[in-house]
Amino acid sequence: MNKELRERAIRAIREIFPKAVKTSIWLIKITVSISAAILLLRYFNILPWFSELISPVFNYIGLPGEASLAFVTGYFVNVYSAIAVMATLEMNTRAITILSVMVLCAHNIITESAIQKKTGSSAIRIVLTRTISAFALGFLLNLVMPGVVSKGAAAMVQEKMDLLPMLNEWLVSTGRLVLKMTLLIMSLSVLQAILSEFGIIRWLSKLLRPLMTIFGLPAKTSFLWIIANVLGLAYGGAIMMEEVDTGKITKDDAKLLNQHIGISHSNLEDVILLYSVGGLVIWMLFSRWLFSILLVWEMRLELAIRKKFVTLQPN
Repeated sequence: MNKELRERAIRAIREIFPKAVKTSIWLIKITVSISAAILLLRYFNILPWFSELISPVFNYIGLPGEASLAFVTGYFVNVYSAIAVMATLEMNTRAITILSVMVLCAHNIITESAIQKKTGSSAIRIVLTRTISAFALGFLLNLVMPGVVSKGAAAMVQEKMDLLPMLNEWLVSTGRLVLKMTLLIMSLSVLQAILSEFGIIRWLSKLLRPLMTIFGLPAKTSFLWIIANVLGLAYGGAIMMEEVDTGKITKDDAKLLNQHIGISHSNLEDVILLYSVGGLVIWMLFSRWLFSILLVWEMRLELAIRKKFVTLQPN
């Protein structure tokens, strides 16, 4: 019996391994390329310039104009970069929470949109959805959250770094990221193959069916939902690409999941990090979950209308 189980596991791993390698290489290429582009934006101080353009908008969502730099940095880079800027700003808990929700909705937008496009979604739609959701949630939270509106923040001085130290820092951080991504994607692919082979994914789907129903998501996307929420969109997207390619989930299923995880993913590490600088967990989680429900059910309605329209077309 043990020999049979071992053989099934080995067979599943052999089948998934080439696809996992291909996915890892693609993801590393896109990540390194975009990361290099962001390095140039930082070197030429383009991010602070861009943040100054949109800073007046932040006054309408209960945030000081200086908070725009944290959002823009997170938007183009990642949550870690946004937190580094947030830590230098003097904002109350209310303002930090609103800004945290916005950053969680729309961070690392270029890389993550490219990943979601690979699973069948429109990159332009993903960018617009995540960006509009970030500002819409910021505006709504400013209306409903108790507390005093933050009036100001510490002025920020942007120092221009020399290219060589920046390049050295980028090479080290990118090297670590590539290693982490490769190990995680390969491990997750193997885990997914074994869980699928032994029917555990079907069991997880049944277990999470009530929650998936509330979210408007197909039950068979439950494993991908778990990966995206625990580890993030990049790793969830990597596994999703394999699921779409093998036909285990349809492109419509992937589109629905992308609507949800676009604004609600990495709800373990990123939320804990933002909590450490003053964000309130309940607001960070439930505001995005509620908004993602609206997005997914809107997408379901859109897909249903589209299918109905196709069936009414004359042959």
